Amino acid sequence: MATKRLARQLGLIRRKSIAPANEKQGRSKSKQLYDYLIVIDFESTCWNDGKHHNSQEIIEFPAVLLNTLTGEIECEFHAYVQPQEHPILSEFCMELTGIKQAQVDEGVPLKICLSQFCKWIHKIQQQKKIIFAPGVSEPSTSGAKLCAFVTWSDWDLGVCLEYECKRKQLLKPMFLNSWIDLRATYKLFYRRKPKGLSGALQEVGIEFSGREHSGLDDSRNTALLAWKMIRDGCLMKITRSFNKGTGFCKYIGKFPGQ
Repeated sequence: MATKRLARQLGLIRRKSIAPANEKQGRSKSKQLYDYLIVIDFESTCWNDGKHHNSQEIIEFPAVLLNTLTGEIECEFHAYVQPQEHPILSEFCMELTGIKQAQVDEGVPLKICLSQFCKWIHKIQQQKKIIFAPGVSEPSTSGAKLCAFVTWSDWDLGVCLEYECKRKQLLKPMFLNSWIDLRATYKLFYRRKPKGLSGALQEVGIEFSGREHSGLDDSRNTALLAWKMIRDGCLMKITRSFNKGTGFCKYIGKFPGQ
């Protein structure tokens, strides 16, 4: 046993890696339903006293476009958002996210940010022939490139943006009503509950790059994890969507207070 332990320390024996659920089928990259994934990871106002938890506002709005064939991040969107309900960031929030008061003061209200984001989406749709088709079950056979949104958990699109748009009576883009929860997908595929995004990356042999709780860095790292999972044979599928006409999430149900 001592010899084996020494060999492991010297790197002569590799640690056992996490096996995906489809290990018997090999680890080759599967044909994906979606040609592109847009990864989103918001940062929002927050406090360490538990107050205002129902009135969080987005203060950083990032998105990265991942090519599922090459693994390349082809373009990015990034904006700081000016909170309206609680315009002064807490010390806890600034320390956690690294976002300074001056950055949100110089940012734009969420309504304008959503408009800018839609323009970015329209631009990449034109450039790359992208369409959003959340109900697909087969890869596209036409010239169009299918695209889906990805988040780490349902919080970003299922709670944070949904709450804020309702409170401020903002029209949320319809294409943000469906997404892939990568945390749930990871748990199902690897048969293991991840210990946060950083922990999930570490478990598959990827070191987190940048600053944790930076929205843009978190988005980039989530894209890296999605690409690793694709290479391991994971088929990315929509996991959450809102019912048409109600606004309520099909799997979450009504939000508290509604």
